[in-house]
Amino acid sequence: MRLMNSSKEKDFVKLSEEWFDNQAKVYDETDTILYSKYGKISCKDIYDYLKDKNYEKLLDVGCGTAYLIEMLSKTHRAKHIGLDLSSEMIRQASEKHIDGAEFVVGKSDELPFEDNTFDVVTCSQSFHHYPDTDKAMKEVFRVLKPGGIYILSDTGVGFFKMLGVMVDNFIYTRFSNTGDCNVSYLNKSIRDLKRNGFEIVKGEKLTTFIYTVVAKKN
Repeated sequence: MRLMNSSKEKDFVKLSEEWFDNQAKVYDETDTILYSKYGKISCKDIYDYLKDKNYEKLLDVGCGTAYLIEMLSKTHRAKHIGLDLSSEMIRQASEKHIDGAEFVVGKSDELPFEDNTFDVVTCSQSFHHYPDTDKAMKEVFRVLKPGGIYILSDTGVGFFKMLGVMVDNFIYTRFSNTGDCNVSYLNKSIRDLKRNGFEIVKGEKLTTFIYTVVAKKN
């Protein structure tokens, strides 16, 4: 896995797993930045994009407690699969007993699904925990059907983008225990998606620090 040069000694996968295992039981009701506040904003934006669109099978990577899947299941009679690194998050998601939903423990850069499986793949507020973002994008591209949609909504940096990236990825990640390792911004994520084979449908900032990109596999 590719790690930031300033933090080679850190196991970001393990840190992320521990961070979210510890949060799982109170994640939904703890509406703060380090818990579910940004996640709920991203999930609402993804839901608003998908609410009038038809699909048969959706994968939510980094599904957490299934906040997004629970919303989507109320308006879509489809198969929803949630994947998360944290077994405790998956436990919380499974205990919601959402019709048509299945939850599995897994990694974003080793998706346990066959090629060309999903109509939609979503990712809300977990992408900045991925040590190898290119591999994660390639895995999404692989499991999407031709014409399938990838919706990535994540935390980014503000006006001074490059300075923000340096501070977050070379200073904050060195000292934090959250598993954050790849904070980005809208235009960079768009460039990365294009480099990994996606066509960009739309990209926009939701707040100063949150953005969403919709991309398509042709």
